[in-house]
Amino acid sequence: MSSPWEQIPLFTLPDTTPATSPESPDNDGSSNAPDSVGVTDQAVVPEPTVATHADSPEQGDAESDEQVDVAETPTSPGSPELVSAEAEADASDPPVWEALPAGEAADGHALIVTAAGTYTPSGRELTGPVDCLEKLDKLIRWASLTPLGAPAQIWIVGLAACELLGWVIDPGSEDDVDDMEALRTRAAAELTATLHATLPPLLGAGWELRGEPGHVVHLSRTIGNFTSMVDVVIEPYVWTYWNKDFGWHNRVGDMGVLGSPTAGTYLPDDDLPAARELGRRLAWCAQHLGVLPGPTPARTGAAIIDKIKRERTRSGKGIVVTTAGPVPPLDGAPRGDLEPAVGWTRVPEASDLDNADRLVSIDQRAAYLASAGMLELGYGQPKHLTGGAAAAASGEKGTPFGLWRITLPAGQTLSLPEKLPLPHPHMLADQPVQTWVTTVTLDALREPAADGGIGADLDDLDITEAWVYPQQGRVLDKWAKILREARKTAVDTRDAAMKGFIGSCYKGYIGRMVNPDMWTATRMQHHHQPLWRASIIAHCRWRGRRVAMRIAREHHRWPIRTVTDSWVYLLPNGQDIADESGALGKMTVEKDVALTDTLLTSMGSAADVHEVNLAIKTAFTDHEDEDTADEDEDEGAGVL
Repeated sequence: MSSPWEQIPLFTLPDTTPATSPESPDNDGSSNAPDSVGVTDQAVVPEPTVATHADSPEQGDAESDEQVDVAETPTSPGSPELVSAEAEADASDPPVWEALPAGEAADGHALIVTAAGTYTPSGRELTGPVDCLEKLDKLIRWASLTPLGAPAQIWIVGLAACELLGWVIDPGSEDDVDDMEALRTRAAAELTATLHATLPPLLGAGWELRGEPGHVVHLSRTIGNFTSMVDVVIEPYVWTYWNKDFGWHNRVGDMGVLGSPTAGTYLPDDDLPAARELGRRLAWCAQHLGVLPGPTPARTGAAIIDKIKRERTRSGKGIVVTTAGPVPPLDGAPRGDLEPAVGWTRVPEASDLDNADRLVSIDQRAAYLASAGMLELGYGQPKHLTGGAAAAASGEKGTPFGLWRITLPAGQTLSLPEKLPLPHPHMLADQPVQTWVTTVTLDALREPAADGGIGADLDDLDITEAWVYPQQGRVLDKWAKILREARKTAVDTRDAAMKGFIGSCYKGYIGRMVNPDMWTATRMQHHHQPLWRASIIAHCRWRGRRVAMRIAREHHRWPIRTVTDSWVYLLPNGQDIADESGALGKMTVEKDVALTDTLLTSMGSAADVHEVNLAIKTAFTDHEDEDTADEDEDEGAGVL
């Protein structure tokens, strides 16, 4: 089998010189290349100019957002000297996505810097090594990069490139600490101190820092009424931030567009293959998402929203939400989430174990993304209603988006299946509970039990108070469509790296709708939408219960466990309970393992749900290498 580096040119030299950038106020008119940047003979670089655009807002909200649709580059044999020994050794079985071609959609918006030289994301070599901050300044100004949903980006790839710029830290080894978080914290502090000590040449050239420097150095430079913004992303030190954001304790988890070391989707080890793969991913994001990847997947999701918002504002068509939607002041607000995800286990009965040969977990495919595109979500200033006015506002059909204070009946007073959790996490078996729910839950509870509800009338729910929103619509429909189509592209090309990134984008963004601290900048506050998140969770929960009822009718099987949007069943051989449809939100097989005698015994003798959970975890963990989960599935789609 040919090496992917032989199939796809790693970096090809340009046939023509880069287009000369328009002169800016600080250009002295010289046509000579900045010799301190080390330009190759094949790429004659013009004098640096400043990329300018109208005053830019905070990070992730740049003004220029046009999509660049460029055909993928053709494949041809690569240069042998650019193929690392390690890449040659692994060429017999490389990850599928590393053989995919890199497009040009991110060219003009991002650059990649290695110790060997500087390259466009598509792989065109521009300059030699950048071994001082003065050269980095000239490179940035010459490149005239423009934003694409996020500020323009300079990626520093590999420790050797960092060493050339003096960006070297030594926080110690993970083997010397009991808590990875302690190492991360120490490394982050050391990195910030190192950057402060080395950045004066850039600051002296007119650049300003936006916030504290870390794994991303946010730079801006103002000339007259125009401000240029560039993010310098230091790839080897991205880990100093990610554990803090997602709390992976003693392991390094998902690092956004760079991938996940634990999932095997991180960049290749050697610098040039890593740069090539990073360039491919940047181009992929530009082409399929219309934006550069943000500093986190959640910020990437927000950048897509903002791009849509700007397009709709210009055209005057479509819903534009410009204000935050915080939770209104609630009397008797529940602790924790307004709409909690379900978590439930039961001890199997003899009938569950009868003829059981397999332990199967099914999961809603991209559950939260599916719901986000389906729901009508509210916005604007909500109106507070009490008493009869609140009850009347719900109506028989077309309940407006809002929050409703209702009374959930005691579960044991209803004709509900014993082998399913109660329809709402706040519901109790032995007593009624007064709580707040979203419109999604209010409508779901009024569905028949066979469709996942309780068949309640409005009088049964005793609505006493409500907050109703004046406007509503499918606010996230276009956002969900962009991500859905990008995800399909990743699935169709077996691009696990970008499929995982898409999952992180929508899960991260929806998860962070609830946190106002994530969106403190003025032009980011409209992303704070906790009621949207609550509605999405409620919708996924109800859809899952409706499927469980269908499975019970058609297959006479009941789940023994459910967490968020996944359900675990004991099944006989040959029984398939997954959906045939490949649409998002449909149930697909996540894990499927044979029941051993030991596992059957553990299930049959379990004294409580803790022992059941332990047996399930052991069974799935022992068979991770044999996992037959659908390749098109997002594991843990409900985890935020």
